[in-house]
Amino acid sequence: MTQLRFDGQVAIITGGGRGLGRLYAMELARRGASVLVNDLGGSSQGEGADASVASQVVAEIEVKGGIAAASSDSVATAEGGQAIVDAALARFGRVDIVINNAGIIRFTPFDQITGEEWRKTLSVHVDGSFHVSQPAFRVMKQQS
Repeated sequence: MTQLRFDGQVAIITGGGRGLGRLYAMELARRGASVLVNDLGGSSQGEGADASVASQVVAEIEVKGGIAAASSDSVATAEGGQAIVDAALARFGRVDIVINNAGIIRFTPFDQITGEEWRKTLSVHVDGSFHVSQPAFRVMKQQS
């Protein structure tokens, strides 16, 4: 059986430092993609930041012979999204794949969640996908 390969392609994985994002990054690298591992490194509730979270996944990929770079920019702003795409371009020269995996988890009951908590969740889950995908799309459009 032939395995799907991504040799010569560049993947951006947001939320790539833990959980499913980490698995996506590891698997794409195993299949030949160069991977930009993006993770702010905050808690699952969206608090704090730790750049080493993304760097640790990059180290794991490199130990296995893969190619990767780390980004700890936030998807929650347009500037952060652009910085993520710019990091991929600076390191690898192109963008072919975007997996918008970044997210935060709120365990607050629906009837108790504040407007601020709701906006923060949306800024990562919804706005974050837009903030990364739009600049990546512009790059991909020029590549074709």
